Amino acid sequence: MMIPVRCFTCGSVVGQHWEEFKARAVDGDEDPGAVLDELGVERHCCRRMMVSHTDLVDVVAPYQ
Repeated sequence: MMIPVRCFTCGSVVGQHWEEFKARAVDGDEDPGAVLDELGVERHCCRRMMVSHTDLVDVVAPYQ
């Protein structure tokens, strides 16, 4: 599934950072905290949205 566009807690836009975060921290070798700092994601609730997200599209796709 796609990452939500806005943070559930504070309403900040976090969806715009997902592709770069995924490329650098999830698929790459960089530290997730450092990547989020560079992207400007500073609030703990927004960081939670990015770090805890999992792509479930491959799991859900066969059932559509």
